[in-house]
Amino acid sequence: MNGPNCDLPAATISAYVNSPVKDAVVRRFLAPLARPRSRRVGVEFELPIVSLRTAQPVDFQIVHQMTQSFLAEFGFEPVAIDENGCVYQAGHRATGDAMSFDCSYNTLELSLAPETDLNVIDGRFRRYYAFAEEFLRRFDHTLAGMGINPGWRQNIVQPIASSRYRMLLQHLESASDYAGARIVPFHSYPHFGLFSCASQVQLDTDEECTVKAVNTFTLLEPFKAVLFANSPFGDGNTWQLGRDYLWRNSMHGLNPHNCDLYRVPFRKLDEIANYLLTTSIYCVERDGRYIHFTPLPMVDYVAHSSLVGWAEEASGPQAVSFVPSPEDVRYLRPFKFEDLTHRGTLEFRSVCEQPVCCIMTVSAFHAGLFENLDRLGDLLQNDDVLYGYGYNVSELRELLCRRELPGFIERRRLSQRLLEILELAEDGLRRRGLREERFLRPLYRRAETLQSPALETIAAIERGEERNAIVLRSAVL
Repeated sequence: MNGPNCDLPAATISAYVNSPVKDAVVRRFLAPLARPRSRRVGVEFELPIVSLRTAQPVDFQIVHQMTQSFLAEFGFEPVAIDENGCVYQAGHRATGDAMSFDCSYNTLELSLAPETDLNVIDGRFRRYYAFAEEFLRRFDHTLAGMGINPGWRQNIVQPIASSRYRMLLQHLESASDYAGARIVPFHSYPHFGLFSCASQVQLDTDEECTVKAVNTFTLLEPFKAVLFANSPFGDGNTWQLGRDYLWRNSMHGLNPHNCDLYRVPFRKLDEIANYLLTTSIYCVERDGRYIHFTPLPMVDYVAHSSLVGWAEEASGPQAVSFVPSPEDVRYLRPFKFEDLTHRGTLEFRSVCEQPVCCIMTVSAFHAGLFENLDRLGDLLQNDDVLYGYGYNVSELRELLCRRELPGFIERRRLSQRLLEILELAEDGLRRRGLREERFLRPLYRRAETLQSPALETIAAIERGEERNAIVLRSAVL
């Protein structure tokens, strides 16, 4: 794969302070913040589909049958159909909820439209989940509450038959073109998007609190790794939160501004806009086809009069020449842990999918703490349990994604700090006045014992427990 078809020098941010591309970034990401913040919460659950048949991959025909039954049961309507005529995205007009498949038919995604009350979201999720799970179990399949699909080694490595998902997989596989340059220590799992699963939360935000929220929740990320890790990965399960490693050491991490943590605090919203100008764009859509190309920071991308990319057709990649535009900012996809979206929300992307019985902990935790930003910020700014040992926030997050705690951390003090954070979350939920505090209960035991779901899974594996027993336990509603 070749690079861009011209050799312009890298552009500087200062040259774009008052430019069409900066204006486009401001319109897309900052303009939606110019209204009062509501307390609505939207959630997305990425649930692995697992075959319970020994060493057998997920049977996509069973998945398609489940989809048709799900649509008929709940009145969802097809939104997107793949090239083989199979529905991979559907929506519900009245609620705004969506069911879809994330990258492949190995992962079911349930997206619950924003609501003020988490209890309402929980009620709808339970109905959807119970139906899908009961259907799959009739055919020796199940959903799982895990951040890594436990059948990833035997599952079919096949993206959904559409231009978008073929493009995404080809983009991730292009890491091999950079291996000799040693830019990023790429792993050998470019198809990780077909088996890595998250529990994502979107909270409404506004001009007044966005900078504080981004800075504060960034400092929280190492602590979240301890509470929510649920993706054991690597030889000997080196990682309890392998999702971080899979994203960071992939093409998404080629430009460190595109994923993982913000490594410096922001002082004002304009700095977030400038940061977004330095994140890389790697695909656009032209004439109904997705085109991917060598990733370029947005400021460099628009400096080109034309570029050559590749459209992933069913017959193979086709070279395509196209003209960059500032309006292509709509295809800019940073994958930060705290992600400012075009909807006027902050999306929290760093948490693994959780055991289904605890699945609402993620949204409750973030929604409660969002009500206590000042107190949470003070606690973290003055923390001496993790901070103050020479590690920055990104280094701490990586350390705490590993199976073993580093030696400088005192377990008792870490446990106490986690309990203090949970108390702030519970206080924030009480202020919301909707009796949502109940969703936090499973997190208290994790804080007291420093046992994440991942560590419990690793212990079960090392006791010799059968895989299906572990999977089914994670699937209990």
